[in-house]
Amino acid sequence: MEKYKVGILGATGTVGQRFVTLLENHPWFEIKVLAASKNSAGKTYGEAVKNRWILSAEVPQKYENMIVMDIEEDARKIVSEVDFVFCALGGEKDKIKKLEEMYAKLECPVISNNSANRMTPDVPMIIPEINAEHAKVIEYQRKRLGTKRGFIAVKSNCSIQCYVPALHPLLDLGIKNILVCTYQAISGAGKTFDTWPEMKDNIIPYISGEEEKSEVEPLKIWGSLEDGEIELNSDINITSQCIRVPVSEGHTAAVFVDFERKASCDEIIEKMTNFKGHEMSRDLPSSPNRFITYFEESDRPQIKTERNLERGMGISVGRLRKDTQYDIKFVCMSHNTVRGAAGGAVLLAEMLCREGYINK
Repeated sequence: MEKYKVGILGATGTVGQRFVTLLENHPWFEIKVLAASKNSAGKTYGEAVKNRWILSAEVPQKYENMIVMDIEEDARKIVSEVDFVFCALGGEKDKIKKLEEMYAKLECPVISNNSANRMTPDVPMIIPEINAEHAKVIEYQRKRLGTKRGFIAVKSNCSIQCYVPALHPLLDLGIKNILVCTYQAISGAGKTFDTWPEMKDNIIPYISGEEEKSEVEPLKIWGSLEDGEIELNSDINITSQCIRVPVSEGHTAAVFVDFERKASCDEIIEKMTNFKGHEMSRDLPSSPNRFITYFEESDRPQIKTERNLERGMGISVGRLRKDTQYDIKFVCMSHNTVRGAAGGAVLLAEMLCREGYINK
């Protein structure tokens, strides 16, 4: 098949690097443009990431000599060379929101890892296995933007993708209250232990903006399409604490849940492990064979053994048991820069391509 031509905005950063490695041999997508800020524009990709490459894999040789384009000044040229772009930019949210909308209005679909547009009512925020049907809001967004082809779709925050998938199969029990504590890897801040020595033998009990995202983004994912917008779920209450821990990659969560209808632990585990995900998310190049894996061992899941499960796209759950104050509690984990960031966005793009929202 003829491959979709892809651009990466913010290609030199942590998530951009992950996009580059994930797409190196992708069966559907071919990178045609690597773009970044003025500081990197005009350099070869190898030069631009020379002192900032943080992944264990080497810089893919096929992209080393590709010239990095300017995300703003070269926008029209970028759009002319690609079928859609991934946005891996960090920085000022208002600026990124305007930039993504500019690309969409240039008739270029934008699949974003950034949070700038996540709460825009007609921008779908999708975990494909859970709320793929929210893609229907794209037709309303296009009317607002005045576009035929361009739109913005986003993936959710990296930390909620380890526990929202585990909770989703339990919605029929009537989830009422969720308390979640996340323990988040330093790569989520774009750091390594070499660049962030303060994190060695340390934890930081605050991540700017993370708790707010953890408490509201799941409500959009579990929301409904009404009058051309996604309305937040109003039946579930969430409170969270988000902590940075000395782990290179992989976010873990401790989750406590109350239900309207009671179920045994065995029934809940069965619901989780039998959940196959929305049919629109299946049989895509990045789809995990098993979405959720439950571990019976009392000391699992662990970062080192489980973060690369299903090529980094699987969700690991363990230690599910009754609680003295909530109905149940459990621990879950996922790879934050694969499932939680670039990999989740690639899976979303695959789904949107197959469903006809992105064409060549």
